[in-house]
Amino acid sequence: MLVIASGNAGKVREFRSLLAHLPVELQSQPEGLEVEETGTTFAANARIKAVEVARRSGQWALADDSGLSVNALGGAPGVHSARYAATDPERIERLLQELGDATDRSALFCAALCVAAPDGELLLEVEGRCDGWITTAPRGDGGFGYDPVFEVGQSGITFAEMGPEQKRREGHRGRAFALLEPELQKLLLL
Repeated sequence: MLVIASGNAGKVREFRSLLAHLPVELQSQPEGLEVEETGTTFAANARIKAVEVARRSGQWALADDSGLSVNALGGAPGVHSARYAATDPERIERLLQELGDATDRSALFCAALCVAAPDGELLLEVEGRCDGWITTAPRGDGGFGYDPVFEVGQSGITFAEMGPEQKRREGHRGRAFALLEPELQKLLLL
């Protein structure tokens, strides 16, 4: 059993897709379980969530903390990406307003993943990154969060314009899972 330590439905769907072929039963974190993210880095927040959800569920827990860091905004929204505003459209609107007509629109998405045991032991930690740019207006209907305004590297398209397989290959979470998967498979065989 592996508990996905997230209350974000989009992330849970993406985790289930990425883990579907592994020999492990997946469960969402317990309803109403809230973990305060007090870390100053994505890795620290993933650690906090994984340890707390594993402890409270009595199962191994997989947590991620991910977000968008924009160079012209001094790395904001960073670890506050999910709390930058109340809804995805409001977060995008705030980001575009704060960025204004800045010429440096470079940004990166980062995903830190952590697997913890109920006794607090950290079993795995990895991090994936994806470089890109912030568009001047949302594009695409897929994805969630900042996906409609994040143009990926040299692709010329946003995450919201990508299909799931391309997003998995090129995205920060997919890159982190590519690092996590072989190590998780080894753990599952123990």
